[in-house]
Amino acid sequence: GVDLDVLKDILCNSQSYKIINFAPSLLRIIVSDHVEFPVRQAAAIYLKNMVTQYWPDREPPPGEAVFPFNIHENDRQQIRDNIVEGIIRSPDLVRVQLTMCLRAIIKYDFPGHWPAVVDKIDYYLQSQSSGSWLGSLLCLYQLVKTYEYKKAEEREPLIAAMQIFLPRIQQQIMQLLPDSSHYSVLLQKQILKIFYALVQYALPLQLVNNQTMTAWMEIFRTIIDRTVPPETLQIDEDDRPELVWWKCKKWALHIVARLFERYGSPGNVTKEYFEFSEFFLKTYAVGIQQVLLKILDQYRQKEYVAPRVLQQAFNYLNQGIVHSVTWKQMKPHIQNISEDVIFSVMCYKDEDEELWQEDPYEYIRMKFDIFEDYASPTTAAQTLLYTAAKKRKEVLPKMMAFCYQILTDPNFDPRKKDGALHVIGSLADILLKKSLFKDQMELLLQNHVFPLLLSNLGYLRARSCWVLHAFSSLKFHNELNLRNAVELAKKSLIEDKEMPVKVEAALALQSLISNQTQAKEYMKPHVRPIMQELLHIVRETENDDVTNVIQKMICEYSQEVASIAVDMTQHLAEIFGKVLQSDEYEEIEDKTVMAMGILHTIDTILTVVEDHKEVTQQLENICLRIIDLVLQKHVIEFYEEILSLAYSLTCHGISPQMWQLLGILYEVFQQDCFEYFTDMMPLLHNYVTIDTDTLLSNPKHLEILFTMCRKVLCGDAGEDAECHAAKLLEVIILQCKGKGIDQVIHVWKIYHIYFSCSSVDGHLDFFHFIIIIIIIIIKRFYLFIRDRDSQREREHKQGEWERKKQAHSGGA
Repeated sequence: GVDLDVLKDILCNSQSYKIINFAPSLLRIIVSDHVEFPVRQAAAIYLKNMVTQYWPDREPPPGEAVFPFNIHENDRQQIRDNIVEGIIRSPDLVRVQLTMCLRAIIKYDFPGHWPAVVDKIDYYLQSQSSGSWLGSLLCLYQLVKTYEYKKAEEREPLIAAMQIFLPRIQQQIMQLLPDSSHYSVLLQKQILKIFYALVQYALPLQLVNNQTMTAWMEIFRTIIDRTVPPETLQIDEDDRPELVWWKCKKWALHIVARLFERYGSPGNVTKEYFEFSEFFLKTYAVGIQQVLLKILDQYRQKEYVAPRVLQQAFNYLNQGIVHSVTWKQMKPHIQNISEDVIFSVMCYKDEDEELWQEDPYEYIRMKFDIFEDYASPTTAAQTLLYTAAKKRKEVLPKMMAFCYQILTDPNFDPRKKDGALHVIGSLADILLKKSLFKDQMELLLQNHVFPLLLSNLGYLRARSCWVLHAFSSLKFHNELNLRNAVELAKKSLIEDKEMPVKVEAALALQSLISNQTQAKEYMKPHVRPIMQELLHIVRETENDDVTNVIQKMICEYSQEVASIAVDMTQHLAEIFGKVLQSDEYEEIEDKTVMAMGILHTIDTILTVVEDHKEVTQQLENICLRIIDLVLQKHVIEFYEEILSLAYSLTCHGISPQMWQLLGILYEVFQQDCFEYFTDMMPLLHNYVTIDTDTLLSNPKHLEILFTMCRKVLCGDAGEDAECHAAKLLEVIILQCKGKGIDQVIHVWKIYHIYFSCSSVDGHLDFFHFIIIIIIIIIKRFYLFIRDRDSQREREHKQGEWERKKQAHSGGA
């Protein structure tokens, strides 16, 4: 056997991979059953990294003769000959690494260097031993995935291969369908994933004629319709979506929803699919929809349905609403679907409550995450309801009557009230355009939303704020209702104790202010507490939507914010000073966290008022006092934050006080700021690029920058800092073009820095210095040409003047 420690030594040797036959030896270790599993896994990870990095032939870099290393062709051939078998024979955790190797090899070698991969996969797919099927299907999946996002005209090698494979895997899945064992369903799922990757972006009509498509659609219908083994109900509900039976259903639904949306919906497809879309709608759409209606009915009967299965069913039905043939079948069921399925999905659930209580910040992140939306049955249900209400006139009145009934009955379950408000808010766009409803919306807010903003249930308060946001463009007839809406949103923002409510209130308030002129006036006296609360929420949640609210509020109230910004910053600076100078500061960690929060808040204020020059100038003095205090007390843990403040203060101009700061920073740099050079870089870059004339007006400024760079390059600051120092020198030279920099820095100084710094041995730094020297030589040449041309011009003018003078005196 192979010892793990021996293998570690081999793998840790940075040059091992260059030995001929090393990669094939790794593959032999990986597939050997006589080697311990951790050894095989370590070897598999190493081989994957080798193959992804060193498989293709590469050209030497410009100006170099030596070719970069790549795996030798003999070794590559040995790996090609054995990797498919390796994938078939390996356990899952090793197989996943080998399939990634295979993807890289196919990417570079198929079809040119390795057409035989098709025959090899086909050989194992036809094997009598079902144990080789999963591995060979995984290999085929890698082949299809390689071409998944390519244009139709670039997929010819794949189409040629699939002429063989598609009939093969169709026959295989049909044989497997009656067997609902775990392994059989795992194979079926893998075949579905191959089909999805094949058709996701382009449907190869040359592969799927009407007859073969009919066979495939029957397979998908069967899988969607079949019952999941009842013993799966023993498993915890949170774990059920990961079971192979539900995953298989999910992929079958994923395929039919994609086919309908992209290729099967007449009037919504590109011209090459016109004929197919008509055929799809006429032949399959209703048959598939029948099975999906059955799934929704199972959900209605309180049977378990996996969330992604439900989501894809909604997506399919969403396509069906606009076509008369599918709508005719759906229409008798749409009220039950809306009231018992869509509505149920849109209500507040146990898992929502659990997350809200355990981690409200994660609850906020999830509710505002577009990737969560993509896979969420709630979003899909909302979209389906919206399409139905917009396209089919009978849906909206019935759904609104259903929601009103829930809202007006005080004894209804509060979670259902949440669902009713969720439905109404989702349909706001449509309701505000329909004359039948738009005048009722103000009463709805007055009678049902305003009272719930004072509910003792946080989720109902949050939902009510969300509804205010949805109807923020409503034309209010009674000014008192508008005032109430704004006041309640403000109250929720400032006084509510629950962060998810505060976030929804922030979005609602800003939207009301942006859409309603009167609302903007009402809130003018309250801008200060509103802005303070918004800054607090941003600091706590780091929510992008609230950051956007702050930006929009500053646009709405630029003058008010400008005056508040100074007071707010002054107030924060005073708190910061007290915290930093208090006796117990050193002992209490919370004080550090609080002080850091204050610095971040001030930085946020600086960012949001950066376009108001007069405000920034006033904030500068306050910030400089904070910076000075931190530097005086040598509170190193805040250096990063104060450097960020200084950077924000120098982005548009640099005052004389900020130039003085450069000298102070230099003194600190000498003592204990050496390791913070990288954090200083954005600020130093501003000194060079924002006010170059002042930089050059005092030789001391350049000398400071120059000495800092030299110390970093000659010290032991690490590669990152050294690269920054070299880059800074480069920026200085480029920025000061033709401004007399040659009087300050000479090429020999650059050489002196480089060659006196024994620690700089990285080729990157050397390359940077060569660039700097070349720039200087070019610039000196440019200055030489410019001076020479100026000299010639002066001589020419002098000569002209002499000739004229002589001619004049001769004439006299």
